[in-house]
Amino acid sequence: MTQFITTTTAAQMRNGINVAGEITKLSDVRTVNLKAGGTVDTLTATLTDEAGEIALQLWADDIAKIKVGSRVKVLNGFTNEFKGQVSLSKGKFGQLEIEG
Repeated sequence: MTQFITTTTAAQMRNGINVAGEITKLSDVRTVNLKAGGTVDTLTATLTDEAGEIALQLWADDIAKIKVGSRVKVLNGFTNEFKGQVSLSKGKFGQLEIEG
């Protein structure tokens, strides 16, 4: 059985993060340039649980699967800090499960 942690604890970790919560906010979709060439769409969602909230970075196909109110689980995610804000991502080896 998967052990889940709170968003507050996740913000202090770097990888191997399993967290569950509800999407409470979505930013506008923006297009970013990839280092390898080409572009990809991304947006930042706010993932909220009983302990707090964390920014959840969504990429490409995952964007269309999420809406405000969706219950999600991020399995084997990782965090990154940019301009003082910690964000969570599923990354290459993680999973995003949507419950509704």
